[in-house]
Amino acid sequence: MYREDSVGMFPRAEVGCDCFRGRRGEARKDSKGRRLWEKVKYQLVEYHSLPSYLKDNEYIIGYYRSEWPLKQTFFSIFTIHNETLNVWTHLIGFFLFLVLTIYTAMKVPKVVDINSLQQLPEVLKRADLHKLPSDLVACLPALPQLSHLQKLKDELRSTLPKMDSLSSLPRWHLLELISNCFPPRLSHDNQTQRSMLNQMVNNLIAPLFVHQIARWPFFAFLGGAMFCLLASSVCHLLFCHSRRVAYIMLRLDYAGIAALICTSFYPPVYYSFMCDPFFCNLYLGLITLLGCATMVVSLLPVFQNPEYRSIRAGLFFVMGMSGVVPVLHKLIAFRHHPEAVYTTQYEVLMGILYGLGALLYATRIPERWMPGKFDIAGHSHQLFHVLVVAGALTHYKAGLVYLRWRDLQGCAK
Repeated sequence: MYREDSVGMFPRAEVGCDCFRGRRGEARKDSKGRRLWEKVKYQLVEYHSLPSYLKDNEYIIGYYRSEWPLKQTFFSIFTIHNETLNVWTHLIGFFLFLVLTIYTAMKVPKVVDINSLQQLPEVLKRADLHKLPSDLVACLPALPQLSHLQKLKDELRSTLPKMDSLSSLPRWHLLELISNCFPPRLSHDNQTQRSMLNQMVNNLIAPLFVHQIARWPFFAFLGGAMFCLLASSVCHLLFCHSRRVAYIMLRLDYAGIAALICTSFYPPVYYSFMCDPFFCNLYLGLITLLGCATMVVSLLPVFQNPEYRSIRAGLFFVMGMSGVVPVLHKLIAFRHHPEAVYTTQYEVLMGILYGLGALLYATRIPERWMPGKFDIAGHSHQLFHVLVVAGALTHYKAGLVYLRWRDLQGCAK
């Protein structure tokens, strides 16, 4: 093809258009190359491709993130890799304990429902205890008409002699004092009525003399649990970013473990020995010092080396086992109290769960038996996380028993 103009005839050479197409094609190739590079760059890698500071468990072979940018590392919380369940097991645990903390702050101190007092006369009538309502009214004046907790407390104290220190009386002692106010036929002859009276006194009257004790040890434990679980989740999410971030995150993780173990001792020690300041301060001081020492040791760089894995687990295990002494002391000092036995059962179960988790962590079971089979789910660290949350929940249940015990009985032995 030719075209004519004032100069003459010459071939149509659309050079400028060809150059534009060439540059646009190169741009497309560059864009595709960058996308491909980004895709390859953030691919999961295998253990042998990791830098030395990320190599910790040779039995987990694949699905590692290695030195990703902080943004990609953060959003990897929603993707699948060998740390996904490590992140979420403790993140869910954190939110669970956050809810429990709010619930405890709002509900647990309310150990008696004042509105239930309004129903007492109707309850007694439905029980078909013909003379019990009148006996009760005669013994505890104007009880059916009472609508305020303080009025009832004042009424009882003015009616029953020598009961100025009711807040420190054991529940069974309070039961005997109030039972003496009823006719002998009710207190001794009729076992069914006696049982109903016991239930009435325990559930409706005894809680009126609650002396609410300090809550800070229980909330210290809840705070320690939340700090541990959140620190662990953040550590497992971000530590693959760089050597410096890994150093910081792992120390934060160790500090969280030490905080959980340390604060776990506060409720049992404080509520068991709150009436014996010497042993209370002794045990609290020792466990606090041991916890701080563990945190300091965990800050040493050498402590992070893989060859010290068993030493790390052993140090935390010894810290946890130090609680055997105050627990045994509690059982001896309060051997006649059922609450001492109940709380000890919870604490033994907690110790078993923590100990089993530490054992799996140190021995790297089950992935050492079948390397590569548990890369995504089921490896030792994930099992360790689940057992830690279960142990902390068990300890929370024990804490509730401690609170009710001391709220109702104060310093009585």
